[in-house]
Amino acid sequence: MTLSPNLRGALWMLASAVGFTVMTTLIKFLGDDYPAALQTFYRQLAGVLVLLPLIARDWRGAFRTTRPGIVIFRSSAGVLALIMSFYAYQKLPLADANALSFTRTLWLVPLAGLVLREPIGPRRISAALVGFVGVLIMLQPGAGGVEAWLGWPQLCALGAAFLFALTITGMKVMTRDHTPFVLLVYAAVLGLVFAIPPALFVWRWPTWPDLGLLAAMGVIGTLTQGAYIKGMEAGEAAVMAPVDYTRLVFAVIVGFLLFQEVPRTATVVGAVIVVGSTLFISWREHQLAKQAAAEPT
Repeated sequence: MTLSPNLRGALWMLASAVGFTVMTTLIKFLGDDYPAALQTFYRQLAGVLVLLPLIARDWRGAFRTTRPGIVIFRSSAGVLALIMSFYAYQKLPLADANALSFTRTLWLVPLAGLVLREPIGPRRISAALVGFVGVLIMLQPGAGGVEAWLGWPQLCALGAAFLFALTITGMKVMTRDHTPFVLLVYAAVLGLVFAIPPALFVWRWPTWPDLGLLAAMGVIGTLTQGAYIKGMEAGEAAVMAPVDYTRLVFAVIVGFLLFQEVPRTATVVGAVIVVGSTLFISWREHQLAKQAAAEPT
């Protein structure tokens, strides 16, 4: 049966959402014994091992780059973002951590104007501001003091979203003369190199069962990233974006069933606002891209 590009992309995105939920569940389950920096190391190591057969086919082409500075920056920022996001998933309810992770789309609005020099209209700016209002609702400023609503886990979740937005911005620059595979290889290999020093500070040898879970977490993380890329390649970005938000639903279900986490009202309301604003931004960018493509050259 022949599937339409959008349906094929949606299935890839749904697989990515399921894989992401499994990965974050393992992160939280292993979090008591393995700090975020150590989990990041195993995540990167598994990613490199998965990519090795593909790299071996053409290792020169896999590492060919004309922008080494941006490559190094993206990899270092990506590793720091992983450590911070892993810490947030360990310490926060899955629903809260997932909802805060979606703010990366909001960060992309100012970064697109400052870094990529893209024109940003009042609609996208307004949507981003509304989205950050949703973040404030989730964090509930003023409730129980600053430390009660803006502790290290929340700061790490927001900081990771900003760093991921930076890496996406860098990717937009790099895709002008680099293939997605080259970017994936550098993110995995350099990411492993940059993950080693922080992992050494908290190093401990895992038991065999835990090693299997850590390896599974890393492999699933890499496959999740690949499924996300395939989904965005196959379908239209504006259509794929809503499917990605299904992982918030999965996070609520898994958090309740496995960790007895009941989402707060503020989390639900804030998440709805953040998701709505980011969906509008994605739709608006899609419309502008279609208009640009339709204009005569």
